[in-house]
Amino acid sequence: MTIRTKLCDTLGIEYPIIQGGMAWVATAELAAAVSEAGGLGVIGAGSAPPEVVRNEVRKARALTSKPFGVNVYFMSPFAAEVIEVLTEEKVPVVTTGAGNPGKYIPRLKDAGTKVLSLVASVNLAKRLERAGVDALVAEGMECGGHIGDIATMPLVPQIVDAVEIPVIAAGGFFDGRGLVAALALGASGIQMGTRFICAAECTVHENYKQAVIKARDRDTVVTGRTTGHPVRVLDNKLAREFLALEARCAGAEEIEALGAGRLRAAVVDGDVQYGSLMAGQIAAMVTRVEPAREIIRHIMATAEETLRRLDEIKQ
Repeated sequence: MTIRTKLCDTLGIEYPIIQGGMAWVATAELAAAVSEAGGLGVIGAGSAPPEVVRNEVRKARALTSKPFGVNVYFMSPFAAEVIEVLTEEKVPVVTTGAGNPGKYIPRLKDAGTKVLSLVASVNLAKRLERAGVDALVAEGMECGGHIGDIATMPLVPQIVDAVEIPVIAAGGFFDGRGLVAALALGASGIQMGTRFICAAECTVHENYKQAVIKARDRDTVVTGRTTGHPVRVLDNKLAREFLALEARCAGAEEIEALGAGRLRAAVVDGDVQYGSLMAGQIAAMVTRVEPAREIIRHIMATAEETLRRLDEIKQ
């Protein structure tokens, strides 16, 4: 049994699985490993300078001949320069978040690049379809990192019904049961971030991986709601300080100052108390570190098992 969707043909990948372009977390090593395993690996540019991103792109190219992508974060001060690098390097896929890529799409298309944009609302999905993106990532509030306010289950079918281009479901996915559910909602594939934090090829500090593995079902919290930029993280001392500031109605400047450099502290330094441990609600299902190829194999095997079970029910 083979699960192949329009997304696979659009991106030139074997399986309809995209690895989230997590800043600091999604390096060339992880992206290349996911692409080699048949999914689409994505480098997270975050707020990195353009030459750092160029080096990651070239490193990925040395590790895989298969398509891979780069996520561009439009709140980065280097976003325009990073786009320039990606067009020069003719990166196969660009995913975008926290902004509208419309003015860059013609240049990216001229470079042969497919453009996927993260959306958390129907209105934004329609606007970006008109702008010319190739597919949309409908990201529910269950995901780690920056989130919207609509859950994946109601968000995905609304966006699917509103646009003609492929939709990728994101937020709350761990195995093939989620993939089949996403396909049932009309999506063409899934994007996963949290599970790939614990890929063997992911270069984050071991403490971060172990924090994800130890997480229980209620161990994520959302900070930053009062600033208009909510973020889902694992509960720790930093998260509780954020929530305390918000409870006393601290200003956005004070809250943002507390967060400065905290993601790097978690990813690079392994600070699990005062680092920002971005992770989705699915973290409780992650129980071990394993190669990206095994993660994707498990997703596809459980998807096929789920489809067989559903076929038995139908009979």
